[in-house]
Amino acid sequence: MQGIVLLLLTAAVNQLRPPTCERGSIMCKNPSQVQFSVLYLGLVLACLGTAGSRFTIAPMGAHQFDNPKHQGIFFNWYIFTMYIANIISSTAIVYVEENVGWAWGFTACVLANVLGLAIFVSGYRFYRVGEKKGSPFRSLAHVVVAAISKRKNDLSLKSEDYYHDLLGDATTTVEKTPTRFFRFLNRAALRTVGDTTSDGSIINPWRLCTVQQVEDLKTLIKIFPIWLSGLILSIPIGIQMSFIIFQAKTMDAHLGSRFKIPAASMQVFTLFSTSITIVTLDRLVFPLWQKLTQKPLTPLQRVGTGHFFTVLSMAISAIVESKRLRMDSKNPENQIHGVIPMSVFWLVPQLASVGIAEAFHFAGQVALYYQEFPETLKSTSTAAVAMSIGGAFYLSNVVIDLIRRATGWLPPDSIDNGRLDNVYWVACTMGAINYVYFLVCASLYKYQNSEKAAHYSNRS
Repeated sequence: MQGIVLLLLTAAVNQLRPPTCERGSIMCKNPSQVQFSVLYLGLVLACLGTAGSRFTIAPMGAHQFDNPKHQGIFFNWYIFTMYIANIISSTAIVYVEENVGWAWGFTACVLANVLGLAIFVSGYRFYRVGEKKGSPFRSLAHVVVAAISKRKNDLSLKSEDYYHDLLGDATTTVEKTPTRFFRFLNRAALRTVGDTTSDGSIINPWRLCTVQQVEDLKTLIKIFPIWLSGLILSIPIGIQMSFIIFQAKTMDAHLGSRFKIPAASMQVFTLFSTSITIVTLDRLVFPLWQKLTQKPLTPLQRVGTGHFFTVLSMAISAIVESKRLRMDSKNPENQIHGVIPMSVFWLVPQLASVGIAEAFHFAGQVALYYQEFPETLKSTSTAAVAMSIGGAFYLSNVVIDLIRRATGWLPPDSIDNGRLDNVYWVACTMGAINYVYFLVCASLYKYQNSEKAAHYSNRS
């Protein structure tokens, strides 16, 4: 909220923004260092606030439920609410900013944040808060360092040679030999002379870890290939989002004789598609599927379906772009007021397909990570989705730069002079190869708790 307040001040306080001037005028003054600093500080705080709340509220909300089925339903409706909020901000708030004033638009954002904070705080005493057990990432680092420090020790087949005490909690102590997967890490839990005190406690956590700590790290290693496929999955989407506005600007965006759809608002169709699909899946498709097959859709099956629709969207994008290029935008006889006589609604099918894909793979990944991540990482498990999306959008820019340097498909002057359709075919091919890779990973992956996986997907 502090970031939004600073952005509001940059729009409302004259001293915090440069004086207005006509576009193209040589008399325009650049912003001062103070004005730049306040603007960037507001953006940084807003980004930090979003990162600290958007993907931590999801696991916190799921923690309020004991039934995995209810947790899965919560994830669905949390994502639905988030997308509805994005629709409002992309339409109503943008309209206020462009037609009434930026200060009024940011004021609406501040009021929304204040209302949300008040609602959150009012229910704080009813929330179930997990016990603080220190940094889980430090615990994972302990395993790596301990395993390396004992790399010359021989592994044992006896359970008693490994340290099982888990924070003194007898209910979670598991007297078993560590799994053979990534056997090298088992050395971190291997007892050696001088590792424990007389009462059995660990002397140096960088030298000895519990079997559970070792298995937690192995769990993350097992799920990493699937996470990597999720990162690659979002790269084609990032490529599509980078060019959709440029396409829309060259097409007829009129809806009737007076209203014209802003090119920047085209992504709203993706948000609408995702929101509608989530409701349809939760209330109709999944219950019907389970009734007919007697088996619920698992999180991995949901993610796989999202992969399919993403590939389909890239193929539709390529076909539509081929049609757009054939209209020959350079021929004045085929243009209406400088744009191609082709409705911008031709872009809706590909955006709708991406929305359907996100309804499957986004919610599926959130449920999968929350279900499969170790208990100590539950609160940050869904942030893995944000990491994959953020990383993918950065990588999509890298892919675009590589294509621009290696081919003539993306000229700097206009997409009408290039072959954006070929770029989409590259994205489609990338998505198809990644889909095959995901299917291989999913077929080899074993759920930590198959019964829990079924519950998560029952109506999620």
